[in-house]
Amino acid sequence: MSSSEPIMSGNQSLCTHFTFVAFSSLAELQPVLFIVFLTIYLFTMGGNLLIIGLIWGTPSLHTPMYFFLVNLFFLEMCYITSVVPQMLVHLLVETKIISVARCAAQMYVFSILGLTECCLLAAMAYDRFVAICHPLHYSLLMGPGVCLKLAAASWTTGVMVESAQTTWIFTLPFCGTGRIQHFFCDIMPVVELACVDTSHNETTLFAISVLFIMTPCLLILCSYVHILVTILRIPSATGRSKAFSTCSSHILVVSLFYGTALFTYLQPKAAHTPETDKATALMYTVVTPALNPVIYTLRNKEVKEAFQRLTLWSTLSLTP
Repeated sequence: MSSSEPIMSGNQSLCTHFTFVAFSSLAELQPVLFIVFLTIYLFTMGGNLLIIGLIWGTPSLHTPMYFFLVNLFFLEMCYITSVVPQMLVHLLVETKIISVARCAAQMYVFSILGLTECCLLAAMAYDRFVAICHPLHYSLLMGPGVCLKLAAASWTTGVMVESAQTTWIFTLPFCGTGRIQHFFCDIMPVVELACVDTSHNETTLFAISVLFIMTPCLLILCSYVHILVTILRIPSATGRSKAFSTCSSHILVVSLFYGTALFTYLQPKAAHTPETDKATALMYTVVTPALNPVIYTLRNKEVKEAFQRLTLWSTLSLTP
């Protein structure tokens, strides 16, 4: 059976399966890659679950910032799970195929989570803006109802926009060999398999990316411009350092996420190569989710203290 099983539709042979060829040139290294990616995946899931558990079990962390962090860590767990388990299976088998329906399902989940994270990071930046620039009104402006609405708006935007976009992409006819130069069903590698002129589709996809990636990015930048101005007006060096420390972890996470997202989705088509696309995709699907719990653990005093209390309690409970 061929890697892309054809069906006849008029004069066209339409694909019912796609084949991933991202690691086809690394056949001897695939067992090693399996161990590396499995280790990263387990570390990511364990780290995110640990921090969610710490926040859930520590009343002092039941604040808006940590509410958004729980959303972020849950999202990251779903994000990496939408890609890595399938990649691990394909590293162990010779024929790396996926049905068009499963490919569509993966793109739905992955793209929805990606845009939701853009919006969620913007909501977190707004939280830091209110906390630093309007501290006396923080409890009013960032009450539980506001936090729930911001989180719900982030998830709703991701679901509505990316569901429509992915549905539109999979109305295209796919034909030919069905070979995807990637390790998962990312948007542009799949669109390139369409057997019709996709120049209009690609322009529209680029416009959507600019609108829905750059809008949250600009909101984040505006928030941090105001935060920076406010921090510089604080007279004491200790006050400035304390105010900045509450934002540093978020700045690092935003830099990692948007650095790879902007490089991947806002580059001109001519600048894309399969090698750079795969490298940047590994960054935002595997590496970034693994780094986030480390960043928020090592650079957050409250999380470190909660972790130390948990460690101490575990040690004492095991002592005879």
